[in-house]
Amino acid sequence: MPSKLSLAGSLLTAALASAQNLTIANLTAGANCACTQLVSTYGDLVILPDSTNYTAEATDYWDIRADLLPGCIFMPSDASQVADAVSTFVSCGSQFAIRGGGHMNFPGSNNINEGVLLALNNLTDITIANDNSTVEVGPGNRWVDVYTALSPRGLYCIGGRLKTIGVPGLELIGGFHYLINKYGMAMDNVVSYDVVLGNGTQVVANSTCNPDLFWALKGGANNFGIVTKFTITALPIPYISTTIQTFNESAIPAFIEATVQMAENDPGDIAAGSVISVTYNQTTGKIVPSLLGVQEGTESPPSRFANFSAIPSTLTLNNVLTPIEWHSQLDSPNQMMRVQFAHKTIKPDTAQLTKIYEAWKTAVDEISDVEGLLPTFVMNVLPASAASVAKNNGVGNTWGLDDDQSWILWQFSTGWANAVDDLRMTNWASKLLDYWHLQNQALNLSSEFIYMGDAGEYQDPFAGFPLENVQRMREIRDAYDPLGVFTRLNWGGFKLGSN
Repeated sequence: MPSKLSLAGSLLTAALASAQNLTIANLTAGANCACTQLVSTYGDLVILPDSTNYTAEATDYWDIRADLLPGCIFMPSDASQVADAVSTFVSCGSQFAIRGGGHMNFPGSNNINEGVLLALNNLTDITIANDNSTVEVGPGNRWVDVYTALSPRGLYCIGGRLKTIGVPGLELIGGFHYLINKYGMAMDNVVSYDVVLGNGTQVVANSTCNPDLFWALKGGANNFGIVTKFTITALPIPYISTTIQTFNESAIPAFIEATVQMAENDPGDIAAGSVISVTYNQTTGKIVPSLLGVQEGTESPPSRFANFSAIPSTLTLNNVLTPIEWHSQLDSPNQMMRVQFAHKTIKPDTAQLTKIYEAWKTAVDEISDVEGLLPTFVMNVLPASAASVAKNNGVGNTWGLDDDQSWILWQFSTGWANAVDDLRMTNWASKLLDYWHLQNQALNLSSEFIYMGDAGEYQDPFAGFPLENVQRMREIRDAYDPLGVFTRLNWGGFKLGSN
C-alpha cells in the first residue's frame, strides 16, 4: 500500500472540501466548469444538452429508470483522457458519474442529473494474448463483444450471462456466470486491472503490483478508481451444452426442489450453472417456471440438470453450441420498462423457499393493477465451490464467503411502465423481502450477504461483507484516494462509508 500518493495541490484539496456541502447551484457550477474545460480540450468528444446525439447517449441504458439529464457527457478515447477528466472534475469540484455498459440499473448508479457523465463507450479494445491465456478488455465493451472476439480461437471467459451486460459493472461487483462452481466469480478471473486514481495518475493492480488494490477491486465496486482495462483469464472452452426448459405452474414444488438439490449436490469438477426463474404474465395470468442451463463440454442433455429434466415440461430445448451462439440469443430488455431488483440470501431449503414463492405469488395480486407489470421470482444458486476458488487462488476477494455452505439468492425482479408507480413498487418489494428475511433469520437459514448486481438501491451490500474486509477496503480506499474523489464527487453505486 502506498504511504503517500502525489496530490494535485491546494486547488484539489479546496475543491473536495467544498464538495462535502454541495447545493444544486454549486453542483451546476462545478459541472459547467468541467464541461467548459472538456469542450475546450476535447471538442466533439463532449456531448452537450443541445447536441443531436445527447438524448441517445443520456438514455443509453437498458432500464428506463436510469435515464437522467447530465450537464454534459464526455466520451474519452483512451486512459489518458480518462485521467485528464478526473483531474478536471477535481479542479472544478464537479460531480460525475461513470458508465461502462450500464450494468447497474437504479437511478444514479451510473448516470447523473446536472453533473458530468463519463461514458466509456469508446474504450473498446480487446486483445487476446499470443498464448491464449488471457484477454485484455476495455471497459466500453459488452460481454457479447468479448465472447465474439474469443470464439474464433475456441476460447471463453467468465463474464455476463446476458450479451449486452457491460464488462466493468459486472467485474467490479463480483459477477455471476454459468460456470462459477468450477471457475469462481467473474472477479476471481481478473488477473490485472489498469486503474485511474482520484489524483489522475494511472496504476496497474495485480498480484505483485499494488496487490492490496488488486484485492479491493474484486467486489469493492467503484470506490477506488476507474478501471480502464481488465486482463481476464481465457478458458479453452470451445463448446457448451445448453438446455432451455419451461414448465406449468403445477410443477413449482418439483421445480423448487430441483433447485435446492442442485445447490446442495454440487460436483465442482463439472462446470455448470443456470438462470432459474418464475414469471407472472399479467395479460394471461399464467405462472411460468423456467430454466436456462449451461454446462461445459458436449454432453447433451447436460447431466447437471437431470433433476429438472425429470419434471414434465412444456418445452425442452437441448443444444451443443459455441459460447457466442448461446449468448447471442440472450438479451436484456432495452428501454422497454422500469425495472427493480432486490434480493435476500437463504440456505437451500425447499419448504422455506416454497413459502416465500407462495407469499410472492399472493403479493403480486396486490399490485396487479400496475400498468405494464412484469414480476419475476428468481433463484440464483451460489455454490460453495465458487467460494473455494477464491479461498485457494492466493488472492481471495472482498466477499469472504465460507466454502462449506451453498446459498440461494431469492430475488424479486419486477418491471412496470410508469414513474408514478416507482415508490409503490419499491415499498412492495422491500416489505415482502424484509418480512421473509426475518422469518429465515429466526430459522437460522439466512445470510446477510447481498450481491450488488441484484441489490435494490435501498439495500446495503457492504453490510453483508465480513467486517474486517470492509475495514480493510476502507483503509485501501483512503490510501489510494485520500481526498475521497470516488466518495464525494462520484456518488454512483454502493459506497463503503466512513471508518
